Amino acid sequence: MREHDLTHASSRARRDTDWDDWDDDAPSATRMRRGRSTEDPQPQRSGRLTEAERLRLSRVRDDAYTAAEELPPGTDRWSTWGDSEQGPHPRPSWLVTDLAAADTELGVLKTGKEADVFLVERAVPDGPRCLLAAKRYRSGEHRLFHRDAGYLEGRRMRRSRETRAIANRTSFGRNLIAEQWAVAEFAALSRLWSVGAPVPYPAQRDGIEVLLEFLGTEDGTAAPRLAQARPAGDELRELWEQLVAALELLAGQGVAHGDLSAYNLLVHDGHLMLIDLPQVVDLIANPAGPEFLARDVANVARWFAAQGLAETVCDPGTVTAHLLEVAGLG
Repeated sequence: MREHDLTHASSRARRDTDWDDWDDDAPSATRMRRGRSTEDPQPQRSGRLTEAERLRLSRVRDDAYTAAEELPPGTDRWSTWGDSEQGPHPRPSWLVTDLAAADTELGVLKTGKEADVFLVERAVPDGPRCLLAAKRYRSGEHRLFHRDAGYLEGRRMRRSRETRAIANRTSFGRNLIAEQWAVAEFAALSRLWSVGAPVPYPAQRDGIEVLLEFLGTEDGTAAPRLAQARPAGDELRELWEQLVAALELLAGQGVAHGDLSAYNLLVHDGHLMLIDLPQVVDLIANPAGPEFLARDVANVARWFAAQGLAETVCDPGTVTAHLLEVAGLG
């Protein structure tokens, strides 16, 4: 696993990185279908698909009908690497990018209201293999992004019809939101990984699916969440210092996690890793950015204090003030 440089000096040195606009750089989320004639029968559907998701499902169907017999035994699909938005350079040596590879779904890592995460093995027959975490956002009527209004503040869509669909939470709008979350998380992880933040490597994005570095052991055992760990003494203090260094790095880039807690931090080989970042908040563009940052700090500081870390060390007010200063808002 690559070493993460999370020192405060490194954080400040990277503050001038050009982030541009997170959403405008991503592929546009898709066109609305033109209206039908009033004489046409209206099909029953749970919600319109975005163009990217429609194309992805089309490829899945094509694979099912035309290539299923050609797949290596026991696998589920050919690698989608060539058809996806690919992760940043330099790419890790462990990542399998060979188009002759096939993916096999090994089980569920996590289920949630907004997305499910699956363990996937990508392997070339008699060749290299790697484990990936496939995060698939839910779309349509089952979407439960009850918090998205606040997180999406400051983000822009190119088309006014898409903006209205999202604002009105139409079926099409909810599907757009699902894809926008996938796009946002992939962009956030790509840029944070590139500046040395302790996040899993974002391998690729295809529609509403994001494939990530699997944080765990080679036998498929996932790294534990911080909430499941019981560190004490020097280990507890070391994890707190890692966390503060990571938050400094994010603040130096002008962002906050937005939904930080002991449940979306993993302890992997002694390193604290940030996960679940679709809602990354721009501290400048989002008027509530400092409030999100303060809530992040309060959540994790409360957990560390409950484990026995001195409150003078993990005082949330002091840490938040410091991070706002790092972000240029102090």
